[in-house]
Amino acid sequence: MALNNREISNKVRVYHRYLGFFLTGIMFMYALSGITLTFRDKEYFKKEVFIEKVIEKNLKELPPPGRGVKNVEYNKTTGKLKYIQMQPPKILGMIEKMHKATSSTPLYFLNVFFGIALLFFVFSSYWMFLPQTDIFRKAIYFTLGGIALSLLMILI
Repeated sequence: MALNNREISNKVRVYHRYLGFFLTGIMFMYALSGITLTFRDKEYFKKEVFIEKVIEKNLKELPPPGRGVKNVEYNKTTGKLKYIQMQPPKILGMIEKMHKATSSTPLYFLNVFFGIALLFFVFSSYWMFLPQTDIFRKAIYFTLGGIALSLLMILI
């Protein structure tokens, strides 16, 4: 059963529509975490968390503190380490962890799926309009503008 161009276009539109509805929640989470991660060098979305743990005793030099660590106290005889670390609230931290997932964590499947789905949106959006229309031509100009802006921001 061969599909003509109109049938292919309609199928792609249906996939585009329902995949878009499905991904709306995921896109919301990635957008939210992306915005907050942009400000990870600030303390806008963070709160102070007091951390207390026991590490090796009699260390001459402490390991370098992590990002956002302050008020470090170390007892050489007991190995007790106390400090304050700036961390996002638990839920926001989990969302950011999803956004920054690497291939060594199970969450990377979601990142790869989401990336592939976004690529599908990129290409399927061109099936929304016939190539000989003004809207399609304008879509190409806007696409080129988006690519140019991205390259400009990367190179600056």
